[in-house]
Order: sequence, then structure tokens, then C-alpha cells
Amino acid sequence: MRVGFAGTPEFAARALAALHESGHTIPLVLTQPDRPSGRGMIPTASAVKRYAQAHGLPLAQPPGLREAGINARLRGVDLDVLVVAAYGLILPQAVLDWPRHGCLNIHASLLPRWRGAAPIARAIEAGDRETGITIMQMDAGLDTGPIVTAERLPVGPRETAGGLHDRLAELGARLVVDTIARLVRDGVLTSRPQPTDGVTYADKIERADRAVDWESSAEAIDRKVRALFPAPGALAGWQGAQVRLVAAEAVDKTSGARETAPGEVAAVSAAGIDVGCGHGTVLRVTTVQPASGRTMPAAAFAAGRGVAPGGRFTSPPGGSLAPEPGPAGPGRSGLVNRP
Repeated sequence: MRVGFAGTPEFAARALAALHESGHTIPLVLTQPDRPSGRGMIPTASAVKRYAQAHGLPLAQPPGLREAGINARLRGVDLDVLVVAAYGLILPQAVLDWPRHGCLNIHASLLPRWRGAAPIARAIEAGDRETGITIMQMDAGLDTGPIVTAERLPVGPRETAGGLHDRLAELGARLVVDTIARLVRDGVLTSRPQPTDGVTYADKIERADRAVDWESSAEAIDRKVRALFPAPGALAGWQGAQVRLVAAEAVDKTSGARETAPGEVAAVSAAGIDVGCGHGTVLRVTTVQPASGRTMPAAAFAAGRGVAPGGRFTSPPGGSLAPEPGPAGPGRSGLVNRP
């Protein structure tokens, strides 16, 4: 089977590797152009590009797919099917019509829940107890095509976006290999329309989504922190400076403890910084990353920055944080924002 592939981050690279290792001919790999990354803003190859180059697979990095000349060159490549995973570019109808059996998308949710750019982060943020992978026959809509197959995956009670991303990437790789094997065997893939009920949208993570609202419950803030780990990270403010909350958890209020306003420090200990939240709840911040600094235990941050009961965490001020720890891909926020 001649299987083309379009994808960009690590989530997609795992599917590409699985298809390649399964013995399929891969006449073309599409990935996004190199993007500036890191402190030096050096152009960096995507995970899919690195895999393709390491294994001698034909590679193209068009900046878009709507230009007639690009479409003509693509359609000159003979494909049975095109597998798409977190590619990050819209496929015009000419590309959707290109392969004999159309285009299959590996989407990191149980469609129609969490259509869109950041399904992993949004599932954790919403407190979903399960998610999964959907293999979808692509159409012109936003993740609206018919479902070829889907498999559920439980979301752990302390799951982070990074951990869930890795489990979903492995599931997606296995499921697409099984799907292509079925296409080889049967010569056709059956599908079913997506349900009309239960549609939700996983909007791209913007900077405003990263801000911690201390009026929210500790459980909601805990989910936000886990949904945005390892990147791009939940943001708060301390004494006018930005601080990234790396790890935190909701805790029971200590018996007899005084009432604290949202954002007010209730206690500091070796275990972390306890902060009052909405609805009378308490969040224990255990790991942080100050602006332009390294990740550290919250207790060390408290000792160095004078964090004490009665002090107040706020919303994050303007400005930029130190570079994130590795590329997003999400969704890790850019599949991570886009599987």
C-alpha cells in the first residue's frame, strides 16, 4: 500500500514510524516548514521531518497547500491513502481528493467531543474521565468527517497532558496501522457519520487560557495546571513577576485554619505553598518556574522570594516567560495543540 503522511509534532512522528515499520511504501511525507525555537530562535526541524530524514523518506515542507502549483506537484505522487496527524495546515478539497482512498486523520479524542486544535489539554481541563483516538475519513469540515474506527482510553486522576499525549500517541499509531491493514485486506473502509449530539470544540491554547484564576476552585486550577504541563504551562503572578505553576494539587483545608481570600497564601511548608482559591478551597503548589529561571520546588521559591502567609498570588503580569521545556506537540499543547 502506498501511504502518504502529513504531520508535524512527536504525536505524528510515532504514527509515521509505525506505518514505516509495518512495511508500507511511503512515497511522500509532508510536514510544516522549520520554525524558530529556543532562546536563540534557531529554525528547528519538526519531529516528523527528523524521522523522515533519518530513514530516507521523501519529504516536502510547503508553507501552504492551496497554491495551484503545489497541488499539481502533490497530485503527481501516486497515493492509495494519505494519513494525517497533527499536521497544522488545512487540507483543501483538491488534496482531500488526491489519494484513491482519501485522507485518514488520527484525532486525539472520541469525536465529536473535542473537535479542534487542543483535544488533550481540553479533556484534562474539563475533568473528562475518558478520551481516546478516532480514525476519521477527512472532509472539508473541522474534524467533522465520518468515523472509521475509535478506541477509548481512561484518563488517570492525576494525568498530565504530557503523559496522556504519550499514551494517545501510542494508541493512535497502533490504531492507524490496524486500519490500513484492514484497507489492504478488504479494499475498502466502512465508516459511520459522527453523532450530532455531544459536539464540543477544543480551541487552541492562547495566552489568556494559561492565566490562573484564583476565584476558581482548587480542583479546577489543579486540572488547568495538569492540562498545560509540560507546555505551555499555567501562569500566575507573585509580587509583579510571572511564575509558572508546574505542579499543584487540591488539598483539604487544615482544621481550624483561618479563612483566606482567593490567591492569598494560607501556609508554607516543605510540602509546598498552600493558596486559597474560590469556594473556600485550597491549592497546594508544589513545583514552580519563575520567569527566566529554572523549575524548582515551591518551598525553595518561597524561601527565596519571601512567600509567607498573608501574601497574595495574582493573575500573571505581561511579558514572556523563559522558553518552554521542549516543543509543544497539542497540544503537547500544539498537537499538543493539534492532534
